[in-house]
Amino acid sequence: MSSRSSNDATDGAFKIKESSFRQFISRQPGAEFPPEKGRYHLYISYACPWASKCYAFMKLKGLEDDVIGLTVVKPVWERTKEGDDHYGWVFPETEDEVHGAQPDPLYGARSIRALYDLADPNYNGRYSVPVLWDKKKKTVVNNESSEITKMFNDEFNDFAKHPHVNLYPPHLKSNMEQVNSWIHYSINAGVYRCGFATKQKPYEEAFMELFAALDRCEDILSKQRYIAGSELTECDIRLFVTFIRFDQVYYGHFKCNKRLIQQYPNLLNYTKDIYQTGSIADTVNMFHIKQGYYRSQQALNPHGVVPIGLNIDFSTNHDRDRF
Repeated sequence: MSSRSSNDATDGAFKIKESSFRQFISRQPGAEFPPEKGRYHLYISYACPWASKCYAFMKLKGLEDDVIGLTVVKPVWERTKEGDDHYGWVFPETEDEVHGAQPDPLYGARSIRALYDLADPNYNGRYSVPVLWDKKKKTVVNNESSEITKMFNDEFNDFAKHPHVNLYPPHLKSNMEQVNSWIHYSINAGVYRCGFATKQKPYEEAFMELFAALDRCEDILSKQRYIAGSELTECDIRLFVTFIRFDQVYYGHFKCNKRLIQQYPNLLNYTKDIYQTGSIADTVNMFHIKQGYYRSQQALNPHGVVPIGLNIDFSTNHDRDRF
């Protein structure tokens, strides 16, 4: 769930806006942002798939706890500043206010917006998550998930509990690039292109592309365990964060209602497989996910009623080890 989105008023099609902070943590000598234990902090929402992807990388690499800090915002958008109509990600005032969310431990900030304003008082972009924060320079390093995951994968191996984990294996680079080119547009952004289309034609185009891509995934995953080859990669985490939300949110809320993920045998078992890998299950909080979408996106659900939905146990047996 991203606040980096918009609709084109002329054609009714959903667009993803570019992230604004694109600095890099690097082990190269003289880097402005070198990897240091305890220096950086990640702010996420469980509701946001892109933020959850970053958290998944933290878990798989073993970067949580004393290497990179983590704070989770409240799932439902609230007013971010008195006297202002902007609604966005906010922090609870106490640890007990919303289970799974925490107050800002660094500055006692009220909102993610306040952190952006601290980093740049003249900032006028969108106040999105994830936010990778530098405590030393008191600024946002990066808010683009695909770049944050690359940094987590490559630059913190001196401190990682699992430095051998490589979700960007060099021998699969070409295939990953090809797979990601259609996964991102047709599936990750595809569900949003369906949900936020304001005219029939772009909605139907996105809908057809989405389910063609899901059929393609089902076919690929009938022949191999992972989407880009024989081992877990960033492409799988990219798919997982959409699949885990699909039946509970995107199917109804975003009008992606041709078929549920659980109606695809390989996609369902694949989602269970990823969910059960490492500590990925810790990155999924379905209460936050459903609250975030159904109660924050009032244009799509003006009364904020949260459906009871399906009870899917992703911890049950799967068949993916047949490969």
